[in-house]
Amino acid sequence: MPLFLAVLISCLLAVAGAPEARAQDQLAVTARNLSVPDVCAEKDNVEIDFSAPAVRSFRLQAMHPAYMGTIASDRFAPDFSSCSFRSDARTFADGGQRVTLFETPTLWLVGFRLKQFWHPADTTVRVGDRVESGLHIVQLWMLYRERAEEIMVFYPPDGYWRVRPLPFEDMRWTAYGSSILIGPVETKERPIVDLKDIAFDPDSRTFTLQFRRGGSAKLKLQAVDQDHISLDVTYDGAMPGGLPFAAMRSMYATELNSDAARVAWLTKGAQAWREDGIMSFPTSDVTEFWAGRRVPARHNTSAPDMSFSRFSTSPAP
Repeated sequence: MPLFLAVLISCLLAVAGAPEARAQDQLAVTARNLSVPDVCAEKDNVEIDFSAPAVRSFRLQAMHPAYMGTIASDRFAPDFSSCSFRSDARTFADGGQRVTLFETPTLWLVGFRLKQFWHPADTTVRVGDRVESGLHIVQLWMLYRERAEEIMVFYPPDGYWRVRPLPFEDMRWTAYGSSILIGPVETKERPIVDLKDIAFDPDSRTFTLQFRRGGSAKLKLQAVDQDHISLDVTYDGAMPGGLPFAAMRSMYATELNSDAARVAWLTKGAQAWREDGIMSFPTSDVTEFWAGRRVPARHNTSAPDMSFSRFSTSPAP
């Protein structure tokens, strides 16, 4: 068994329980591969959509890659060498405005209004009685080992979320990688989730998402440590118009220049995982799905693997 797959299965078993226990509530969802080849290392050319009218919850995890302990030099600088565009910004918030939405000594939520963004920022973000509008980026930070760690970032205007575990061992920082869309995924120039409102409850560490198309979802930070970050997602109903309930977007130029290069998946009742390259993954009904890398890449070397599991017709516990 390949090393990366053994680590994947071990992590999933530790967090999600033994296969026999999960088999009683296995819901198969359609994972549709809409990825297109591209040479640009800064373009999200990978797209996996997840659809199932009956789904009401699932678990999303980001896990350090199997090769994490071998990284001697982490690469995370952007690579526009094969792109038809480039960014001249020194930081993502050049000329923007920073807003603290919530803060305690151990947990805080910070938003940014940027000078430019590709989509209108008309989503409200609230924590308790505080309501902010016009935010383009929001970060969730926590105190760990006496320093600030950013574990999540989301983009209210287009519904993109990125998550990462706490840094591995004594690493000072790790990269973000693939992006996740939660809710009815539609295309408006690019895939988005049109959000009306995002509310954060610090006590339960839960985000409540109100979709402009109708309906809502809850995204609960279930666990975070130096191995993985785990979020439980619950929907209040089916997606309007049969739209996907989630999607993963990532980049792949070559296996050594990618945020995700390989996939592994289980089908209902299967006794073994299937594996393939992410660009050649055939659309399939899955009960669990993993995307990541088994060898270090030159692009965001420390970026986490992503897994989707525990698809259910019931709300998350």
